[in-house]
Amino acid sequence: MNGAQTLAPGLTDGVHDSQQAFRAVLDALARPGQVRRIGPALPDVALGGAMARLLLSLSDDETPVWWQHADAGLQHWLRFHTGATVAERPEAASFAVLADRGQMPALADFASGTAAAPEFSSTLLIELPGLTGGPALAWHGPGIQDVQRVGLQGLPANFWAQWQANHAAFPQGVDIVFTCGEDALGLPRTTRVRRLEGV
Repeated sequence: MNGAQTLAPGLTDGVHDSQQAFRAVLDALARPGQVRRIGPALPDVALGGAMARLLLSLSDDETPVWWQHADAGLQHWLRFHTGATVAERPEAASFAVLADRGQMPALADFASGTAAAPEFSSTLLIELPGLTGGPALAWHGPGIQDVQRVGLQGLPANFWAQWQANHAAFPQGVDIVFTCGEDALGLPRTTRVRRLEGV
């Protein structure tokens, strides 16, 4: 049996499901810190439902994807369904798939765009064990009325110091979509984050 016969399927209703995921992630980035449902896991795809659906909906043959842990099966699956090529280095990626938070590259390793073209930056898709229940954070910025309280689980200790530097580089910098199972939560570079002590 060849690879084409055993390749995992993509979205059941390609147009409708892709549009739904795209609208949901745009809303997540427009309203930072608010959890949005993307959709359930796909059969035989070793990714969370939100991660898999976002990759199918966002990537194409002009958006190289960097995989923290190269998986030839997943890379072939995504290329078959979207045309997305593999980025050999983090700074060459339009999108990055990150699941090993203990070995996560620095945010500064990814493309941050330029002052003239900040849109040529990487968007990081980071799978977490939970989008709530972690250390208390206060998020401020566009799309947030007053303050958004967020409690992400599983990020490395130095992550938020890196985020401060990323935010300070605006309009350059990476954007992030955190995923957990079926859900996603957006963190655009415009968002300021501070810890809430004793909460």
